[in-house]
Amino acid sequence: MSFVLLGGVFAPVGSYAAAADDSTNTYSEDEYYEVDTSEEETELTAEEEDFLNYLDALTDPAVYEKKAMDAVGGNTYITSSNRKSFYLKLNNTAIPNYTKYVSMLKQIKPENAELKKIHAKLVKGSYAQLEGYQLFKKSVAKTKVNSKLLKQGNDKIASGIKSIQQYHAEITAYGEKLGYQM
Repeated sequence: MSFVLLGGVFAPVGSYAAAADDSTNTYSEDEYYEVDTSEEETELTAEEEDFLNYLDALTDPAVYEKKAMDAVGGNTYITSSNRKSFYLKLNNTAIPNYTKYVSMLKQIKPENAELKKIHAKLVKGSYAQLEGYQLFKKSVAKTKVNSKLLKQGNDKIASGIKSIQQYHAEITAYGEKLGYQM
């Protein structure tokens, strides 16, 4: 089974739901044959099913993460001239959407113990990034940019990125262990 990266989440390629009847009708002179052309579907193990359910659960929160990331943009150099617009992006879009994202991540409770440990890294890293955004907001709230708070925010973001990278490495390895090419 192969996967496609869809909205930051790995989704299986192909269909799980078979058509009503995967058969082909064959006619001979006087006889009618029905040939079954459906592929043999293998039963998913509980671990595989939990993994796929987990990936599905990540799709809704990913919408909010994307909105937040799009608002903040990539590497932003903050100056006194762009301070106010950056503050408004953080206050009105990035922080509310990322807060919703983290909140939704916390509600995801995988059944599998190994998957729980891996998911905890995503939650930890995302929460650290949220704290970083909140520090950024404080650093640009006044007319003069507070470089100390800005540095603390950058450190939180870096910490969050490190945890999220660990999560990605572990979830990929976990999926591959189950036989999914990620």
